[in-house]
Amino acid sequence: MAGYLVEDTRKVTTLRLQEMKEKGEKIAMLTVYDYTMARILDDAGLDAVLIGDSAANVMAGYTTTLPMTIDHMIYHASSVVRGVKRALVVCDMPFGTYQVNPTEGVKNAIRIMQESGCDALKLEGGIEIIEIVKRIIEAGIPVMGHLGLTPQSINKFGTFGVRAKDEAEAKKLLSDAHALEEAGCFAITLEKIPAKLAGKVSEELRIPIIGIGAGSEVDGQVLVVQDMLGMTKGFNPKFLRKYEDLYGRIVDGVGNYITDVKQVTFPSKDEGY
Repeated sequence: MAGYLVEDTRKVTTLRLQEMKEKGEKIAMLTVYDYTMARILDDAGLDAVLIGDSAANVMAGYTTTLPMTIDHMIYHASSVVRGVKRALVVCDMPFGTYQVNPTEGVKNAIRIMQESGCDALKLEGGIEIIEIVKRIIEAGIPVMGHLGLTPQSINKFGTFGVRAKDEAEAKKLLSDAHALEEAGCFAITLEKIPAKLAGKVSEELRIPIIGIGAGSEVDGQVLVVQDMLGMTKGFNPKFLRKYEDLYGRIVDGVGNYITDVKQVTFPSKDEGY
């Protein structure tokens, strides 16, 4: 199956993302957690997939990402890896697996890479975690940074609102972005920050900048696949565009199944052995 607008069918690497930025080709990325959906996204021609610790919310029903463990992430990541041939596969390092000290962070990073087979890892934070980022990269593991709204720090912020609206926080975010690039990150995700600031980061940095709720002046976009396909009910942030209404369509499909079972019209004689 040919992907949408995809001419280069080679495996996407961190180098390929860099080439895309240099050519002005936008990067399409989605967050996914399972094998079946990963196969579909890869067949569609997606450039990159993220196994987010947002699996805590989407797959398990938690209100924050904090309950995700390294075992949870390896389970989801290895499932996704088995379904992907072309897209770059990035996995979140969950809360508590890299904040303690660099040695522990490197050990956990290596474990995720070995047991999941993913291509790269994503870490939340700026200058506060820069030494850990450097050590993981020195171990040969590609790292994507994550700035702006960092859900693992929700108890610190106390809100899921837009970040870096004031001058001081915006200045720190820009400084953090430069620090992550200098440390060796191959890309940075910017979540829920003013579009003008995100554009400035993308313009100043050589590496790709992926936005979620960060406007269009970045190098690519990422959304959670269940959100953009309309499978999640009651989640309607300003930045989310829903391309389908699968929640309604699934309810209708299951409703028709229930009706057929109760009216004994399923299975028919042709559907039996």
